[in-house]
Amino acid sequence: MRRMRLGRDGPEVSALCLGTMTWGRQTPEAEAHRQIDMALDHGVTFMDTAEMYPVNPIRAETVGDTERIIGAWIARGGGRGGRRDAWVIATKIAGQGSQARGGEPITAEAIGRALDASLRRLGTDRVDLYQFHWPNRGSYHFRQIWDYAPKGGREAVIDNMRDCLRAIGAAIAAGKVRAWGLSNESAWGMAAWLRLCDEAGVPRPVSVQNEYSLMCRIYDADLAELGVMEEVTLLAFSPLAAGLLTGKYQGDVIPPGSRREANPTLGGRIGPRALAAAEAYVGIARAAGLDPAQMAIAWTLTRPFPCLPIIGATTADQLAVALGAAGLALPAEVTEAIRAAQRAHPVPY
Repeated sequence: MRRMRLGRDGPEVSALCLGTMTWGRQTPEAEAHRQIDMALDHGVTFMDTAEMYPVNPIRAETVGDTERIIGAWIARGGGRGGRRDAWVIATKIAGQGSQARGGEPITAEAIGRALDASLRRLGTDRVDLYQFHWPNRGSYHFRQIWDYAPKGGREAVIDNMRDCLRAIGAAIAAGKVRAWGLSNESAWGMAAWLRLCDEAGVPRPVSVQNEYSLMCRIYDADLAELGVMEEVTLLAFSPLAAGLLTGKYQGDVIPPGSRREANPTLGGRIGPRALAAAEAYVGIARAAGLDPAQMAIAWTLTRPFPCLPIIGATTADQLAVALGAAGLALPAEVTEAIRAAQRAHPVPY
């Protein structure tokens, strides 16, 4: 498994990250533990979770359950022993309006409480990458781009950022956090955080976790240049477009037990243009004798900016397919066909 460093000076991780958002909802604990063992056997050493997981749907009563499942796996191997040290573990503090912590915004005080709660659930003394799940000021992600209106209020936003940086700096100094990052951020937001870190002498964020796939390429025209110039790694979530790029929803079907059974629109992704785009990409893979999911994941590893995909799976069988993308080199004719498909199906959702 190829390895890469997060950001300029973050932890070294495997080129694939194990996603966990279904654990405790669609994926039972025993199956989740099987996925952890399987991923580790294949050289994956980077795992991403969040205080508000599991999802589909998010419920106040299940907040933290995914972290508890990971904590149970760690405890099975001796707490802070070798099994914990085999992993770079990332988690997130939920933003304003979530089911976690009563929907409160991210503040210095909230960071302290949420981080300590995550550490207890995970059964560890540190988080290797601590992320802000989305900005307090709102976001254009999750199909909100069509009605996105920046709120303004720069002075209050900057004051909150400085407040949060004091908490992150203190957590890093205390050894509770190794590195930190953002999620569902914009170019302005990332640039502001980087500048404020430099002013305050706080370590810079090493990563931004945004949606990115063959079908969601906002990052290309928004944050890609910042990622290169400022050495910020994209952690690409939903690299399979919530399953659309596997081919399992072709014909607009809803397979039993699938994510779409719990979320029929796949978070607003389903529509005629999206189904047509997915069919084009799946067709490219099948014509080349490739697994569509492996092609889509392998493509993210070819990007001209720091990029690392998060591979989430409901079952170990699905994970086994995704893991096969690690050693896949896409033929030139496949990458050319992908370029043509992207021009034919821009912004499919």
